Amino acid sequence: MPHIPSSYSGPPRYLYNGHLQTVIPSVLRTVPGVVYERERLTLNDGDFVDLDWVDGGNDRLVVLTHGLEGDSQRHYIRGTARLFAQHGYDALAWNCRSCSGEMNRAFRLYNHGEIGDFGAVIDHALRTKPYREVVLIGYSMGGNITLKYLGVHGKNVSDVIRRAIAISAPTDLLASAKLLDLPSNRFYRNRFMKKLTLKMSQKAVQFPGKLDMSQLKQVKVWEDFDNFFSAPVNGYRDAQDFYQQASAVNFMPDIHIPVLLLNAQNDPILSPECAPIWLAEKQANIYVETPRLGGHVGFVVPRDPFTYSERRALAFANEKLI
Repeated sequence: MPHIPSSYSGPPRYLYNGHLQTVIPSVLRTVPGVVYERERLTLNDGDFVDLDWVDGGNDRLVVLTHGLEGDSQRHYIRGTARLFAQHGYDALAWNCRSCSGEMNRAFRLYNHGEIGDFGAVIDHALRTKPYREVVLIGYSMGGNITLKYLGVHGKNVSDVIRRAIAISAPTDLLASAKLLDLPSNRFYRNRFMKKLTLKMSQKAVQFPGKLDMSQLKQVKVWEDFDNFFSAPVNGYRDAQDFYQQASAVNFMPDIHIPVLLLNAQNDPILSPECAPIWLAEKQANIYVETPRLGGHVGFVVPRDPFTYSERRALAFANEKLI
């Protein structure tokens, strides 16, 4: 499908740029009324991920994947879980390795291209209950994971997985890495770097000799960090190999179910390459929506407890497509 128009009218006036539209909801927004039931899923390699369920006894399920250094408690995950639960869905918000409040056991962590754990979560959910319909929703990194999973598995995706929505997804990781190095994005770069450096330090203690933390002194740009740390921890040859293998845009042509990619034009940490309109024009199942405003995982709506992205995801999940 071609590039589709957006009905998002924009945030409150005081959120007058992409940075405010990104940061203020992240800091100030709260979503009450979401009570999770936690389950620990043991993976094939002996490691684990923690799953947070909202089980309303429904026969439809939404699977939610968070962003980089996020978790199931992030406002956008809780908001989506709450909205979908109000409309006849169970919700499964899973936490990537190391993101549920307890460090994972294995040397490896998680990354934008890790779809094995995501697949294990989906398979477990489908074994747990005979859902007749499943919707996948990912935010930021989680959106990239969702799209890559669907592209890699193509026609082999379970028939009950009907729709997917990716919001603020960095589908081109090299372009996104370069944007993080801009002076205007120093806040985001430092925030991510601080959190990831702490986890790398913990891994260095867990596995002596596997990481050289002195290389932090050589990190000048984000690609350096991925070369020295992200790539070796996650089994990639180097940063370029990571970007190539993890970027969803390289796999999206093989998606065989309807998917919506919602990226704001004023997202401070996503480049236009992350919203591949050219691909949507060639692929019948790919819908790309690029509202002018919204920031990164923002999309605040005045006087509404839910964001535009949450309501748009629900509408796309439920609408009949031609």
